[in-house]
Amino acid sequence: MAEMLANMISYLRVPVLASSGIAAVLSGLLYFKQNELIYPRNLPMGARTEVPRPPAYGIQDFEELMIPTPDGESLSAFFIRPANRARARPVTILMFHGNAGNIGYRLPIARILSDEIRCNVLMLQYRGYGLSTGTPNEKGLTIDAQTGLDYIRQRAELRGTKIVLYGQSLGGAVSIGLAARNQEKGDIAGLMLENTFMSIRKLIPSAFPPARYLAPLCHQIWPSEEFMPQIDGIPVLFLSGLQDEIVPPSHMKQLYRICHSEPKIWRDFKDGTHNDTVAQPLYFNHIDDFIREHVLKRPTRMREKD
Repeated sequence: MAEMLANMISYLRVPVLASSGIAAVLSGLLYFKQNELIYPRNLPMGARTEVPRPPAYGIQDFEELMIPTPDGESLSAFFIRPANRARARPVTILMFHGNAGNIGYRLPIARILSDEIRCNVLMLQYRGYGLSTGTPNEKGLTIDAQTGLDYIRQRAELRGTKIVLYGQSLGGAVSIGLAARNQEKGDIAGLMLENTFMSIRKLIPSAFPPARYLAPLCHQIWPSEEFMPQIDGIPVLFLSGLQDEIVPPSHMKQLYRICHSEPKIWRDFKDGTHNDTVAQPLYFNHIDDFIREHVLKRPTRMREKD
């Protein structure tokens, strides 16, 4: 696992550049160009066409997918199985990435989740990112998230597995909304959130100070603070980097406070920044503990066949 974390460090530098670029130009462009600023899918250069593939990170048991959405887009995705199927856990992690780059940059994370944590992993690439078609926006990404969850529900191989939603930064907001809209079906067994925010509007004054007076003009809202209190009966793991320079740790603390679902578990990392929290010591140990203690012990609710 230590070797995998070391490999991750180089990839983690990429989204930092994207975030810095957003901060530099956000003021004055927020209303008319906010989709391009909030969803920097073209950064780094080549991110729309050059998507690292699983074999580059030693992943052999995988499938490359193109999943159709109800509104006519096609989402690029990787489905990854644990290397040792005999020791695999009956868990499928639906993984939602942050706002820059593509799913290929997150493959080192997926390898640990599949080989070390022993779970199936579906890495979904939002519309307009990597090889997926379309243009990203809040409505579209909401459809994409539901499409990924429905794909897991409908795939025969995954029936009977426990579904865990895992989101980093923007992916955390995607996960929170998806969990709130689907909790009545009872098949989401866990929610894991890393360095996410209460809403884009509340993030702007702290993350992008030059644009603080323009925050009301933001039409990409992602109101996690509204959805979080609606979630009930789903275990939630909060993973917070206390040195996060993009999303103030106070956002994660507030989401934890307003979370009514039990159990809810808080784990913070004193040296974790926005993009390297995932590489901090014990990060994956906490995920492993969460899945063992709170996901696997939940009764499995079998999903009906279509």
